[in-house]
Amino acid sequence: MATDNLVLMTDSYKASHARLYPPGLTRVFSYLEARGGAFPETIFFGLQPYLLDYLAGPVLTRDHIDEAETFWAAHFGRGDVFAAAAWRRLLERHGGMLPLRVRAVPEGTSVPVDNVLMTLENTDPEFPWLPGWLETLLLKVWYPTTIATQSAAIRREIAAAYAASGEDPAAVGFACHDFGYRGVSSEQTAAIGSAAHLVSFDGTDTVAGIRLLARAYEGGMSGFSIPATEHSVIVAWGRDREEDAYRHVLETFPGGIVACVSDSYDIFAAVERIWGGDLREDVLARNGTLVIRPDSGDPETVVPWVLDTLWERFGGSVNAAGFRVLDPRVRVIQGDGMGLDTIGPLYRTIIDRGFSAVNLTVGSGGSLLQKVNRDTCQFALKASEVTVDGRTYGVAKTPVTDANKRSKEGRLKLVRTPSGGWETLSSITDPGRFAAAEDQLLTVFEHGGVARRWTLAEVRERARG
Repeated sequence: MATDNLVLMTDSYKASHARLYPPGLTRVFSYLEARGGAFPETIFFGLQPYLLDYLAGPVLTRDHIDEAETFWAAHFGRGDVFAAAAWRRLLERHGGMLPLRVRAVPEGTSVPVDNVLMTLENTDPEFPWLPGWLETLLLKVWYPTTIATQSAAIRREIAAAYAASGEDPAAVGFACHDFGYRGVSSEQTAAIGSAAHLVSFDGTDTVAGIRLLARAYEGGMSGFSIPATEHSVIVAWGRDREEDAYRHVLETFPGGIVACVSDSYDIFAAVERIWGGDLREDVLARNGTLVIRPDSGDPETVVPWVLDTLWERFGGSVNAAGFRVLDPRVRVIQGDGMGLDTIGPLYRTIIDRGFSAVNLTVGSGGSLLQKVNRDTCQFALKASEVTVDGRTYGVAKTPVTDANKRSKEGRLKLVRTPSGGWETLSSITDPGRFAAAEDQLLTVFEHGGVARRWTLAEVRERARG
């Protein structure tokens, strides 16, 4: 059931389009693609919550239309822009359901850029303006898809570091922890973005993402965390009682994993004198792992120093590939300044110092969930085929000033190539192959109902390979 008035959930100018399309228009076929940008492929994710929350079931009422009619008249300063009669006719004919078909690649699938990911078209010829109206809402899938793609790239960076230092590259599920809850613009952003991160990883402090996955993807408890301090906990003890604060952490959680931020004052003294000195025996007596968090300074300088000092104070072992692994009762997490551009270099730095990648976990906040936009992967949703007066033909945007913005033409299919790759076929440019090919896009929504739902387990299996 919709959670808002769909008749107001669009760009203002779209309210005029029902009156501006050519007379005799009966169908519009539109498609979504990532045209390029930061990644060679994107992992499609996040459409399902939009279908469930905004499009499924009877989402249109007379009150919605009346509210919208009043709003649009005031917004435009005139009453002839919004086609209220068309919406009332839609309500009358379909009982609040949307005569719309949405097809999409299965969520979690990695598809090279410049390929169709989703299509939408009206299923009632009276309402060809409906796909364009919904562009504003459905194009927002750019955000979870971009985050899922970015987190998958981070996973590959860390997996490579694991492999390079003699560790199992599949064991990276908790190597990048989501610290992004406070760094995003809204609760909705936190939920959608964190859910996308959890496609590739299992660690998060952003509760909203877990809740979204449980509701929309049968995710259950899909993300996990550990007890941990923040600076307010440490400084509340006072600077001259810093050691007491750390001791209290160990006493409060004598077993399991616990993390402690250790740079509220002097990270070097905290690691060398307190953790590796006065509290060394207490750390070694625990039945669990203390994760020390340096949270300021240059990570590529501070983190190697911390690892070297912990090795001197706590020792460890050397793995089969010749890399040092700290005593299992101590590890390090770096949570400041970590993003796609810095995580790989930091891991390579510690490997160059002879340390296995398993010694380090990273946490990422704003860089993980907020430092992206629609142009990161150059997402666009465009019309590519229309039917007017019974004649169906392809349409495309072909600006002479920017060839990169040329859109696709015709009805589209996403197909597998003989070599296992992906290709978009057009009914206009390659009609023979188009007709014979099996479309990998599946109908996920039709006439008010969600036709296909994916579980988180299915999404993760595709995304993680």
